[in-house]
Amino acid sequence: MVSPNGQPEIFARAVAGLKTVTPRAEILLEEVPAPQRLAPYSYALSGVVMKDGEEVATGRLILLHDPAGHEAWDGTMRLVTYVTAELEPDLAADPLLPAVGWTWLTDALEAEEATHTAIAGTVTQTVSTRFGDLAGPPAAADIEIRASWTPTCDDMGAHLLAWCAVLASTAGLPPPGVTALHGHRMSA
Repeated sequence: MVSPNGQPEIFARAVAGLKTVTPRAEILLEEVPAPQRLAPYSYALSGVVMKDGEEVATGRLILLHDPAGHEAWDGTMRLVTYVTAELEPDLAADPLLPAVGWTWLTDALEAEEATHTAIAGTVTQTVSTRFGDLAGPPAAADIEIRASWTPTCDDMGAHLLAWCAVLASTAGLPPPGVTALHGHRMSA
């Protein structure tokens, strides 16, 4: 079946489900141009986490749909994400950080009952030190989570809520309803 805008009905319903989500107050979502070469149909959102007036984490979530399916996807829909946040250098040096970052994703999907299959991804931690004409600020550190998975439920809102939880965790925000102690940053 095809929707009135020419998209397959299943994709139109998935996009509509994404548009119904209201994230927590610190997260700003915006529809952005989706990549055109990855699948016949795509939809993308960008997310920014604001804390004390500063941008502390960013990301993109892309919904892909190929009516013919992909063997690697194990289905006709695929969600692809990229999330990044600046960290304190000592936290970025923690060898357990990649495993913790991956757990943020898998736990969030489970908590929102966003059922899925064929999940894959990477977690990268970097510490950069500036020299020469770029010298000045102390070392900068980042975490980057790149992942994709195939949703097995029709509720795309659950997947978006899980993704928002990953953004919040990456930014060091406390869980909803929990107040962080002033001057203390949440950590892995």
